[in-house]
Amino acid sequence: MAFRNTSLRRLLAVTSRSETAGRWTTLSQCHFYPKRCLHGTAARHTDGVFRGLTDDRLPMPWIEAWRLQQEGKDIASDEARSQERDLSPKKMSDSYHRVVLPLGRDPWLSDTYINSSGHIRLGTIFMDLDALSGIIVYKHTGPGVTVVTAALDRITISHPLTEICDLEYSGQVTYASGRSSVEITCKVARARDEGEPSKPEDVLLTCTFTMVALDPATKKPVNVPRLLYTTPEEEKIFKAGEAKALTNKQKLKTSLLETEPNDPESALIHKIWLRQLAYHDPNNSLRQPANVIAMSKTQLSTASIMQPQYRNRHQTMIFGGFHLKQTFELAFCCAASFSHARPTFISADPCTFRNPVPVGSVLYLTATIVYTDPPLLEEDGSEPRQKDSKNPMTRLHVRVDSKVRDVEHGNAKPTGQFNYTFSVPKDVKVLPHTYQEYMMYIDARRRVQLGDVQDRQEHNASELQQLQSTDNVNLTE
Repeated sequence: MAFRNTSLRRLLAVTSRSETAGRWTTLSQCHFYPKRCLHGTAARHTDGVFRGLTDDRLPMPWIEAWRLQQEGKDIASDEARSQERDLSPKKMSDSYHRVVLPLGRDPWLSDTYINSSGHIRLGTIFMDLDALSGIIVYKHTGPGVTVVTAALDRITISHPLTEICDLEYSGQVTYASGRSSVEITCKVARARDEGEPSKPEDVLLTCTFTMVALDPATKKPVNVPRLLYTTPEEEKIFKAGEAKALTNKQKLKTSLLETEPNDPESALIHKIWLRQLAYHDPNNSLRQPANVIAMSKTQLSTASIMQPQYRNRHQTMIFGGFHLKQTFELAFCCAASFSHARPTFISADPCTFRNPVPVGSVLYLTATIVYTDPPLLEEDGSEPRQKDSKNPMTRLHVRVDSKVRDVEHGNAKPTGQFNYTFSVPKDVKVLPHTYQEYMMYIDARRRVQLGDVQDRQEHNASELQQLQSTDNVNLTE
């Protein structure tokens, strides 16, 4: 279906371009001449994602997708109906994909990837990585399925950038048992010249996405090709993915939604509660310090309508990478608001995308500071101190709760819980009050402790010190 009215078509194209912030493809095509260049057709790619990460699977303008939706047609189902599926096993190399982001060579990219302080916008990098995982997973599954982002594993900064340079995005499928889920591992590294091998210190970050294949018509999980490993190194990677899948299932059984806090955690909750009472006891000289802030006062919330320019290749749902970017940037703002300092990103904990976000819905995000390290009290009731009182450093754990509602606000669904850790050069602490806040506090404390164990296993002491340093040479934020 196409527009017959040429004037209307051009008007819609120009309007959509003016509403899309941060896109400079039109200017670059015009060789930077000081004049506006208008075209009858807008660039066809997901808003904000690097053009090298867009394939040919978004050929339909939104107005056509909307008309098909109004007619009750399933766009994804119609697209896959005539395509046969190949379930023969595939190798890791079959899904490998690499793209270079010319950040050092193309100054116009700075509008999208560099913030006002000259740091890399990690939220935009995360969005690109979700787009990369989408390209990779379809290389493995082939056509005939609908693939959605189900989960994202822990992300840490391996080697912070010290200068703005070209970046290399790469990844491949690293685990697929033949059932519906697929693990994709993506890497961001400093791009070397063609033919020059990369070095371990070039790697900025590595992350793992879990994607699930669904039947386009029934929306139920379907099997995907099993992954083959052909070398000892690939076997090691495959076994690690298999072990990770089993570990994630075990973690669900120990969640606070399934079990109560253990004895040391219960004792800690009681000690913090007693400290809270002491702060307000007129017969007690102890008063709440200015740097101890109630958890309820740390919240920061947003509500935004999901527009078509942020849709994924299935036409009517919002791109998961955009959702991730929104939660990250709200968490950053929450950490800055709480500490009155510029936060530095340390890690993102594993998260699960629970429900899709439809185009036209309202996305509600609420960020809360749920844990600080050093904390208010240790398990033995003692007050921890900063290692360097003159140069304090505090880790802030920010939880972002996400839910989606239709415009009429009749139905609400949770879409996920996202957890980020930042460091700030301040001595600040958070104080829970309600039972729900205590559970959020304990959950975040577990995440931080688990993350510390993983960091000790993966990095040496000098790398950890570099990871938690701020300002100066670190251009990753």
